Amino acid sequence: MSDPIITIVDDDEAVRDSLSLLLNFRGFRCRGYASAEECLAQWRADWRGCLLLDLRMGGMDGLALQRALGERGSRLPVVFLTGHGDIAHARAALKAGAVDFLEKPYAEEALLEAVREAVARDARQHAVRSHSEEIATRIARLSERERQVMELTVEGRPNREIAGRLEISPRTVEVFKARMMEKMQARSLPELVRLVMESRAAG
Repeated sequence: MSDPIITIVDDDEAVRDSLSLLLNFRGFRCRGYASAEECLAQWRADWRGCLLLDLRMGGMDGLALQRALGERGSRLPVVFLTGHGDIAHARAALKAGAVDFLEKPYAEEALLEAVREAVARDARQHAVRSHSEEIATRIARLSERERQVMELTVEGRPNREIAGRLEISPRTVEVFKARMMEKMQARSLPELVRLVMESRAAG
């Protein structure tokens, strides 16, 4: 897992340096790119933290970079900075999931608040994804028969009905159910139902 880093994309070197200095002073790690194309070329799926993007740059602009990264599966929260802001761009950025849209010159505390919220959002998203991936891993360890027993159990079917549907004995159902519950790390049927529902919601 990567540590949270603020990725700054701005074609003005002085802006990149001042942002990095401010954020480093407040305890954030940063990396900077002079263009959207350079950032896109270096992007990796395991990046954590947030993106701090200039809206208007030579070549690909900030909104286009936001879209391109989204198409690659990036869920990194975005904060936009611009000296040319307008309502249409702000609406487009926020509709696409940006955390905030700040006009230059920005207030330092407003920037820091937006960055903190973006990093916190990334942490929440990562925790949800990690939990979903862990449930999926548990389900993948089930045999086909254990998976069938799990599905029918979650539907609320009693052992005798499960046995009839799968053409096995009730005792065999109990054996499969015990193995399934152990692999799913579920201590009770309500917990099993919750895990399966969370898995379906994530899928």
